[in-house]
Amino acid sequence: MVFLSGLGQDSHKFAKNNKPLILAGVEFKNHLGFEANSDGDVVLHSLINAISGITTKNILGEVADKMCQNGIKDSSKYLQIALDDLSFLGFKINHISISLECLTPKITPKIPEMRQKIASFLKIDSNNIGITATTGEGLSDFGTGLGVFSSVIISVSK
Repeated sequence: MVFLSGLGQDSHKFAKNNKPLILAGVEFKNHLGFEANSDGDVVLHSLINAISGITTKNILGEVADKMCQNGIKDSSKYLQIALDDLSFLGFKINHISISLECLTPKITPKIPEMRQKIASFLKIDSNNIGITATTGEGLSDFGTGLGVFSSVIISVSK
């Protein structure tokens, strides 16, 4: 059996726009959205990057940029491409650990919904998805409320 791990990260700053704030495919109402070409979902973007670390096929950038230009701004669509690449190589996801740094929004109340949403995308049990959040004691722009930073570690096997 082969076991691999992937590490991914992404961050976006908040923008004064009419876009909804989406994290892990979940909408956070009454909050500024991200400055991004897509929906800016940093959780899914960091997950995609972690998968790309295993498949060696970068999705964010050229692939996602072309999709954005064609009006596809839902990050779950980019995630599906990364998952298809992972499946093609014969890997299955065992566990995901997600860490977020931000002052706002408050993440903890939405963690169960975020875990369920990710589980539905990945077709795995939500018990195999961990999500933590911190303000980082205000030591970074994310901890002072300017945006959200996400990092993900994913373990897979075949």
